[in-house]
Amino acid sequence: MTLNKMNSASLEARHVSLSYGATEVLRDITLKIEPGEFFALLGPSGSGKSTLLRLIAGFNQHQRGELLVDGQDITGVPPHARNIGMVFQSYALWPHMNVWDNVAFGLVERRESRDAIRRKVGAALELVGLADYAKRRPGQLSGGQQQRVALARTVVIEPKLLLLDEPLSNLDKNLRVQMRDELKRLQRTLGLTTIFVTHDQEEAMTTADRMAVLDGGVLQQVGPATGLFDEPVNRFVAGFVGTANLLEGRVQAVEAGGTVRFDAQGIGPLHLPAAGLAGPVPGPGAAAMAFRPHHVLLQARGAAAEPGRLWLDATVESAEFLGEFSRYRLRVGEATVVADQPHYAGHPVLATGTPVRVGIAPAQVRFLSH
Repeated sequence: MTLNKMNSASLEARHVSLSYGATEVLRDITLKIEPGEFFALLGPSGSGKSTLLRLIAGFNQHQRGELLVDGQDITGVPPHARNIGMVFQSYALWPHMNVWDNVAFGLVERRESRDAIRRKVGAALELVGLADYAKRRPGQLSGGQQQRVALARTVVIEPKLLLLDEPLSNLDKNLRVQMRDELKRLQRTLGLTTIFVTHDQEEAMTTADRMAVLDGGVLQQVGPATGLFDEPVNRFVAGFVGTANLLEGRVQAVEAGGTVRFDAQGIGPLHLPAAGLAGPVPGPGAAAMAFRPHHVLLQARGAAAEPGRLWLDATVESAEFLGEFSRYRLRVGEATVVADQPHYAGHPVLATGTPVRVGIAPAQVRFLSH
């Protein structure tokens, strides 16, 4: 017995703004989520991502703009009439009810028949792997099992949209990885349009088809994980989606021969080929030279330099051994550069104070003007 593939709905926000008094929490949000999409809202605390999720659920109201599900404006529709399912960070299970009754609760409230409740609850518990736990109470379950109950309780009502608020934050690291896979499997099985909120970039990148990055209530960028990682539109996205080196300075000019002159603060003039850069070169003015730590190559001073890279003298300030790689903080002039180097058995971590050379591939460099 299984739950049927669900009818996927689209969600569209058009110029949505929300304020609490004089405080703007969401500013002119325009966003479209396609039917059947697994979509993440990513951002730091206070970015507005949870407010947007609760707005979709109907727990708060925007003052401006439209919010549409399958093209129908749901502004003003109360939460119980939206047919949108939400799994809360705390799971919000009834402690005095067993698993079966928790999952059946929404169907009972909708006055479905006993046969329909028995069939749908059984299918939902089977879907999340808890068919043998129906008579247990939430207090007798692990955190991961409680989350599965919350998911079953939500999908059993066959909602148009599934909303997940920080769904994995209460779990330990290994269980988070396991539950990420479970969420993807469940979402693909049901074909249910799913929107989840997280501040964990790894969680968003490994799970979502696309994601939106918010900061200060403003939508910064929307796209697949690879697009946001490789082509950030501004300093915030570059630094929040993954780790980035951001060398502040000024683009002075594109010199004869197609060379970009960039005056990096604390380092001095750097020259890079305009044609070989990862993105367009902004006009003269303030900018940040952005590149990822794993694109930085370290060599001993005096070693033969690999051609095609920008090479700078540096000194190791600190090192972290992270298993698969070591992360170095390097002093380059008066600036700091982070470099991630893969770890191989027999290769010791470089000591603080070691003089090295930093090699930066122009093809991995992007200039960001804002």
